[in-house]
Amino acid sequence: MAQSVVDAPVKKRSKYLESPWPEALLMVAVLILCYIALAFISFGAETPPGGMSGGRIFMCLFGFFFLSFVIALVAVVAGIGGGVLFTPILLAFTSLDSLIVRATGLIVAMFSGLISTGPFMRGGLANLRICVFCAAAYGMGAFTGAQGAIYVAKYLGAIGEGIVRLALGGILIGLATFFIVGGKKIEWPEVKKIDGFTKKLKLGLPYYEPSLKKVMHYPLTRAWQTLCAIVGVGMLSGFFGLGAGWAIVPTQNLIMAVPLKVAAANSGVLLGMGDCVAVWPYLLMGAIIPLFAAPWLVGQVLGGLLGAQILIRIKAGFVRLILIGIMFFTSFGLVCKGLNLLGVIGPVPMTVNGAVFVGIMIIVVRGVIKQIKSGG
Repeated sequence: MAQSVVDAPVKKRSKYLESPWPEALLMVAVLILCYIALAFISFGAETPPGGMSGGRIFMCLFGFFFLSFVIALVAVVAGIGGGVLFTPILLAFTSLDSLIVRATGLIVAMFSGLISTGPFMRGGLANLRICVFCAAAYGMGAFTGAQGAIYVAKYLGAIGEGIVRLALGGILIGLATFFIVGGKKIEWPEVKKIDGFTKKLKLGLPYYEPSLKKVMHYPLTRAWQTLCAIVGVGMLSGFFGLGAGWAIVPTQNLIMAVPLKVAAANSGVLLGMGDCVAVWPYLLMGAIIPLFAAPWLVGQVLGGLLGAQILIRIKAGFVRLILIGIMFFTSFGLVCKGLNLLGVIGPVPMTVNGAVFVGIMIIVVRGVIKQIKSGG
């Protein structure tokens, strides 16, 4: 009898019964019910003279959710905040107030980071020591940048924003070009010398790399320089409402020598910790509209969960290609918007923005396919 008990097979618990899947499935169910109820209310409501019809409002809110889901999926895999895509798209394709777009962009970036934090921490991919080390510097910079954005909107007008956006667009182009020239070397940076300050902090934290099937140990360096750079990154994030994953990843990777995949995971954790500070000045200015922001947040939750699971399993080279594509598209939007604000060019047509985005994504997909065929 005892022997039969010992030999009895143990039922393996389904992974879908473990967090975050039950929460995600519950959220999807609630979301479906809410949109069904909203559809009945919207299509049955009377439209006031000169107002937007209920059906159009429903389609806009559903479109916001779907676009937010796609943005979160791409953003988390690339290790950037969703605001990097959200803010340029809305500033280019709509006539919404700049402060409202940037404030919502920060919330989008913050939620995409918050949602991806759990899987990254449970999987050991994100380095909590580095995140805590950089959190205060990033939050301080983000709050300062948000205050600067409000000052520019009040006193300097379009000219000040145009000049700063042009400068930021040039920085992104330079970083994307360096990632292309640097190739795979930046995926696993080589550290030739570890300074005393970084050595005392003991920030290194090994993790298991599924794509290589082994535990990876990585030395770090130049922690003090990284801290100073993160303050500047936070200022840019708070000012533009873009989130700062596009800058946090190369800052950690190029200065501190954090492996690219780890830097991407750290970026999500930092965005969740730091952008909540930058939101407050916008909130006090009344630039956050709940009805407008809500669909974007739900999309970030579901897209962020799926994106985090993908990032844990894919190879670092794929992350690098996606990051390069996002950087080029963002820089294109920033440069065009800056020239438009300065009166050099007119508004860029939606077809041009769409064509540039599709062209960049085609190049990225071809690069990914090439890596898959070559086994890299």
